[in-house]
Amino acid sequence: MHFVASTLERGTSIVTAIYGQFSSNNSGGVESKQEIVVARVGGVLELVRPDEGTGKLMSVGWSQTFCVIRCLSAFRLTGSSRDYVVVGSDAGGVTVLEFEGSTFRKVHCEMFGKSGCRRAVPGQYVACDPRGRALMVAAVEKQKLVYVMNRDASSRPTISSPLEAHKASTIAFHACAVDVGFENPTFAVLELDYADADLDASGEALEETEKMLTYYELDLGLNHVTRRWSEPVSRTANLLISVPGGDEGPSGVLVCGENWLAYKHEGHAEVRAPLPRRDGYPSERGLLATAVATHKQRDLFFFLVQTEVGDLYKVSLDVVVAQDDAPATVKDVRVSAFDTIFPCVALCITKTGLLFAASEFGDAGLFQFQGIGDDEDAVVSRAVHDPELGDDSFSAAKVAPTFAVADRPKNLVLVDEPESLAVATDFLVDDQHHALYVLCGARGARSSFRVLRHGVGVSEMAVSELPGRPSAVWTVKKARDDDYDKYIVVSFTNATLVLSIGETVEEVTDSNFLVTSPTLDVALLADDGFVQCHATGIRHARADGRKNEWQAPGTKMLQCASCNERQVVVSLEAGELIYFELDDRGVLEEVGTKDLGLDVSCLDVGVVPTGRLRSNFLCVGGYDGSLRLFSLDPVELLVQLSTIQLGARPESVKLLDHPTATRAHAGLANGVLQRVTVDAATGSLSDARSRFLGSRPVRLFRVFLHGSQALLALSSKPWLAYDSESSSSSSSSSSSSSSSSSWTLAPLSYDALEYGSTFRSEQCPEGVVAIAGSTLRIFVTEKLGETFNQTTAHLRYTPRKLVPLPGSRRLLVIEADQHQYNQAEQQALLLQQRGKPPKPDDDDDEMDVDVEEDGAAAEKQQQPRKEEEEEEEEDDEVPRVTVLGPTPPSAGKWASCARVIEPVSGGTGASSETSACATLELLEFGESEAAVSCATCTFADRGGEVFVAIGTTKGLTFHPRVHKGCFVHVYRLLDARLVLLHKTSVEDVPLALAEFRGRLVVSVGNKLRMYDLGKRKLLRKTEAAVVPNLVVRLEVMGDRVYAADAADSVFFAKYVREHNRLIVFADDPVSRASSALCCLDYDTVALADKFGNLAILRLPPDASDDVDDPSGQRMLWDATNLGGAPNKLTALANYHVGDTITQLRKAVLAPGAAEALVYVTVGGAVGALVPSQSRQDKDFFQHLEMHMRQEFPFPTLRDHISYRGYFLPVKDVTDADLCEQFDRLPLDTQKKIAADLDRTPAEVNKKLEDTKNRLL
Repeated sequence: MHFVASTLERGTSIVTAIYGQFSSNNSGGVESKQEIVVARVGGVLELVRPDEGTGKLMSVGWSQTFCVIRCLSAFRLTGSSRDYVVVGSDAGGVTVLEFEGSTFRKVHCEMFGKSGCRRAVPGQYVACDPRGRALMVAAVEKQKLVYVMNRDASSRPTISSPLEAHKASTIAFHACAVDVGFENPTFAVLELDYADADLDASGEALEETEKMLTYYELDLGLNHVTRRWSEPVSRTANLLISVPGGDEGPSGVLVCGENWLAYKHEGHAEVRAPLPRRDGYPSERGLLATAVATHKQRDLFFFLVQTEVGDLYKVSLDVVVAQDDAPATVKDVRVSAFDTIFPCVALCITKTGLLFAASEFGDAGLFQFQGIGDDEDAVVSRAVHDPELGDDSFSAAKVAPTFAVADRPKNLVLVDEPESLAVATDFLVDDQHHALYVLCGARGARSSFRVLRHGVGVSEMAVSELPGRPSAVWTVKKARDDDYDKYIVVSFTNATLVLSIGETVEEVTDSNFLVTSPTLDVALLADDGFVQCHATGIRHARADGRKNEWQAPGTKMLQCASCNERQVVVSLEAGELIYFELDDRGVLEEVGTKDLGLDVSCLDVGVVPTGRLRSNFLCVGGYDGSLRLFSLDPVELLVQLSTIQLGARPESVKLLDHPTATRAHAGLANGVLQRVTVDAATGSLSDARSRFLGSRPVRLFRVFLHGSQALLALSSKPWLAYDSESSSSSSSSSSSSSSSSSWTLAPLSYDALEYGSTFRSEQCPEGVVAIAGSTLRIFVTEKLGETFNQTTAHLRYTPRKLVPLPGSRRLLVIEADQHQYNQAEQQALLLQQRGKPPKPDDDDDEMDVDVEEDGAAAEKQQQPRKEEEEEEEEDDEVPRVTVLGPTPPSAGKWASCARVIEPVSGGTGASSETSACATLELLEFGESEAAVSCATCTFADRGGEVFVAIGTTKGLTFHPRVHKGCFVHVYRLLDARLVLLHKTSVEDVPLALAEFRGRLVVSVGNKLRMYDLGKRKLLRKTEAAVVPNLVVRLEVMGDRVYAADAADSVFFAKYVREHNRLIVFADDPVSRASSALCCLDYDTVALADKFGNLAILRLPPDASDDVDDPSGQRMLWDATNLGGAPNKLTALANYHVGDTITQLRKAVLAPGAAEALVYVTVGGAVGALVPSQSRQDKDFFQHLEMHMRQEFPFPTLRDHISYRGYFLPVKDVTDADLCEQFDRLPLDTQKKIAADLDRTPAEVNKKLEDTKNRLL
């Protein structure tokens, strides 16, 4: 068995982000652009920048590095205007990358150690000198390397041999460069020397060990690194911020620790200030800084520091400038409460006043500054010089001022929220509505339920009823230089309607169009006149109002027509073609005719290429199923160049020019879209590719999106074909060559359409006008280039599990958050802060019932409501930012709920802001009780009634894992209501539940227990210890139960009814920390572990026969193998995904697609493994992958086979992500690889495209 692994949606969780000017067009006097490079989970580097028109973040380009990115840093050579990206990864080296075109390219890669994330191999920290002279790469332990950077004669950066700055028995916590102007480059490192503590068994030396701030100086003259200065700092210090130096500031660093922030520098006394604290924040809990950003101007600099709860602080220094060239000193450190947003892993402040907040979990944010926190009422903390105050939270709480968290940011305005699926905790595939339901746990009220549909999202702008059922629609401008369209031309069976586009759309009667006949085609000519092809002839309406008419000869009627700005082609009955051209006098002149001798079903003349007088080709489809290409060159006018048989009658045909080739697209009557490549020199047709679009004939329409041609294909559902590279970088002036792999065909999430055309207006610069039935619709596409479009509904807490409710589309979601108050407790705290007595509550163990009409309750439960309705109405226009709520003082506090939701049907053209579901029932659990598992169960002898079982735990804490009680709640399902029947106490956390032959299987620690339904509680029927540690996942098939252990892979158990026993008969010889389990067939399971590995495990056939022996006796006396089960599973496939998989499902993602193993990850990626169809396919992919490992320029030189076999050697899985990079290789390399595969490059690309189409 062989699988092809493909990533359908890249991981969106951000590891880190840096800010700079990375595009090559930023040099040479071109106005610089503010850009951000983000590193995502899964090894993706992406360049984004704010769009100047909309303010939204747009993706300029990305690269797959096939490695683990640990850190990033921006680096700029002295005197340059362009930044480079320095990457610290698990490749065992440091890499300098530049952004060219739409991808990152390697400039230098210096290898210095083994691959992998090792504590003694540098790569965890990278610090670059602000003047661009050197950089330091540090490991977690001992090793630090310094590289001198320079430039060659062509101004390309060069890198020197590494200089060592090692120190044995030393742990590094952070590193940064010190801004010392043009003195010797200096780097600051937070270190802890554990040598003495390692030798002292009593632990006294450990208590006396101090964390040190150390300066490492690079002597450029001696080419040597020395430890220049070292001084103790707080034991809780975790982060360093470089302070501007030279002529811009006092130099030094800010040391961020728990509760405190201190300024430190060589020869300068420490200046320390506490971090302001929230009102009601527990004094026993500390505040830890997690992200920082620096804003620097010529006469101003300040820092933004964020803590783990999301509070932003503005930090500024009171600097005293000394005389006589003496160094400046810092008199005071001012820390003011700035705003509160969601917790971030990186903050980037642009020169244009934008703040990019990179979130590891949930959507990121782009904010606009509307203030810098200098208000008179700002809460400010200043330096404290009391030596009696320690570093603990109690000492900080004594002197730190407090502030109230606002329900909306005060100094920031949310501009954009790039969507992220991280953390995807569970998902389901809706086969009927072709959607993925994904739970995204971004912690608390930022969590969401998302509906993912393959294709392009659509926002509907307008819908209008028309008088009758139209047959076609076009838009035309008034003049060629106009930016927007002037008319909408709608054709009916016996007339034509002309609408004028302005502030409103109105019918006009003086447009010079013929309105008494149906129209076949309309275009704006190069002389600013209109050409209208109608049933009986052609009308040429000039710009000065004159009209020229051409009538078809005799009683013949026009069957088809196509025109552009200079050419018109019409076909009459019996296959006669007549060709017109616009001459220099502005006259549409007939220049040629041709009798084909067959009926023409469709034709297209294409568009006039830039810089040319005419389109060179005419494409004609016939009723005999042929596609013919004719020359429009005056020398070979209407000469047939090539022909191809399509297999069905072409309904529509369109010629589209791509940067690399011209392609003819034919929509067939059998619902297939066929694409062939046109040779620009000879006109030959080759490289035919086809895709089934629907049950109706395919009609094609040329539209323009982001300045490039796209294809609207309409069948039983609408499709859009576009160049994904040009759409993602439309605003970028950097050139990039689009390839065939970037030509994307995706469905539109919209109703079925019949006709379409480009639409441009002031309100809708790039849209589509279309016909659906008797309605005229205007819509715009959203986020081209993404595989799925998303619809979101916010939840209350972090979702944990998603199960379907039988007999309906409804779903059950359980949510739980640790270290959080539930809704009732938050309301009581809010009333207490306002000085009002809390309302008396019922027993805390009881469950609160809350029914909501939508999914928006999650936001309002976290945000305090304003008492004055007027103030609330005034602030409605300001976007809310969901923040973390109050923090409980001790561990073991949980908030949890269960809700019944019904997903909203898609395809109606609704905006992505529409809620993804309706909440029909919401149950809030009691104090500190958390739901951890759920399942539906149909108990025997209960008449087929479906019950809902939810496993909960109370007061659960980790390390060690203790609790105050565990329960299994059983509910009756009455319509959409959950009615509690009873709850049963169990001894350990029930992490997994499943139905098994009319009973409920419950995991209780390392045991499996079967229950039947009783009147007062569940009745225990049998029990067995099946795993050594903890059951975390359960699957059931037939009489077998598959149990995944938290540390020891999966175990197969069989239920023997005669003895009422569960007997383990097979296990995995390899230990795996299980995170997801899926049963593929009776003997095969797919298992994922916490380290990003995926394995397909199968029971040997002979063992399966023995287990299924009807007597069932052999399993009772079979000897165990080394203390394990008598049978061992064999691995059919091993593969390292690169991120922790949270759920596996065997599913079909699209109608007619192949069945695949689909997964989601912590980082928000969606991927699939599809089995190869034949031995030939297996050989093709294995050999292509082998060639790509040799030829592909890996950005960090990470060995691909080692990366995909991170913990276990990769086995029988081909990486489609690597194979899809084939089209990015140079053409000579493509030909070389294709020749070794006995194929052409076009055939290789076609095979890759067909494999992707098997999934979606």
